[in-house]
Amino acid sequence: MQGIRQQVEDESNGYTEGGSYNDYGAPPEPVCLPLDPDFNETSGGDYASMHGAEFESYFFASNSAHQDVPCAVCRVKQASSVIMIPGKNRCYTGWNIEYNGYLSTNAYNEHGASSYICIDIQPEYVTGGSTWKHDGKLFYEVVAKCGSLHCPPYHNNYPMTCVVCSK
Repeated sequence: MQGIRQQVEDESNGYTEGGSYNDYGAPPEPVCLPLDPDFNETSGGDYASMHGAEFESYFFASNSAHQDVPCAVCRVKQASSVIMIPGKNRCYTGWNIEYNGYLSTNAYNEHGASSYICIDIQPEYVTGGSTWKHDGKLFYEVVAKCGSLHCPPYHNNYPMTCVVCSK
């Protein structure tokens, strides 16, 4: 979701959006909204909502906290499978790396559901986006917790890497 940059056949850029971090009924998956939306209606009920996404910490880059998150949906030439592998920063033999980075999700104490996504190791931000804290869909780094998770090979409180691979 963070912009596959290699072997791109076509690409659609947009804004990463999703349900609020604090809404009990928020959908877990972030979405990539287009830069040029179409609307049929001008009003509706206030039962579900779409919020902008932002990095909620300085972990991803020195200036990343509260930056708005862009997205790109890309199609890779000659690939029939794309997979995100948490805990790795390189692909297994026979797979092509599209990008790698750090695993991210909502904070454990927030109500809104959230999926794990892979944030590019060199994150980008929405041009002209806000650096003000709006608290919509939030992304935090994920750290390993020993117990049921085997340590070693994992290490307690180490940030989890991730890689997106195609084949």
